[in-house]
Amino acid sequence: MPTYSNYRMPEKPIQKTTLKRFAQKKLLQYIIPNIFFNTIIAYASFAKLGYTHLFEGEQSLARLTLPMSLFLPFILSLDILKKTILAVEQGALDLTISDDLNKNKFAMQTAIINGVGTLLIVLAVMLIAQVSLPAHYKFNGPIMAYLDGTLAAAYSIMFTYFPIRKLRRHMSKQVEVPISA
Repeated sequence: MPTYSNYRMPEKPIQKTTLKRFAQKKLLQYIIPNIFFNTIIAYASFAKLGYTHLFEGEQSLARLTLPMSLFLPFILSLDILKKTILAVEQGALDLTISDDLNKNKFAMQTAIINGVGTLLIVLAVMLIAQVSLPAHYKFNGPIMAYLDGTLAAAYSIMFTYFPIRKLRRHMSKQVEVPISA
């Protein structure tokens, strides 16, 4: 009798397509909800006060932006790599992945590097802004909410295409070998 841990949902076959079209389709699936939810959450947080600080207070910009800068690149990178690898394995893309590549390790390393790297860059920019601005400087809350949504859109674009571009280095065109009689 199969146990829950052994049960996997059957994978829906992916239609044959090009890598470019595959990436564009996935980008649309990522960008729309990320813009919507990240803008709405930030707007709801900042609209009460009308303003926000970078690091101070309960409704600080860092409280929303830093976790998003870690988890969104991590999740997007891991998801797009897993889906691209699955599409190649199902034959939906006319590409092959090098046998030398440990796919799971590659996907996890890329996702971690993208997530932590993005977090550190955003944190550095925010710290520089904190030091450069006058004490207790207030940012306009609704504008920061829209910028947060824009940042989510930028992450969706970057971390859909960059991981595929990195994986592309380990891919080659699928060659059909003629069977000789």
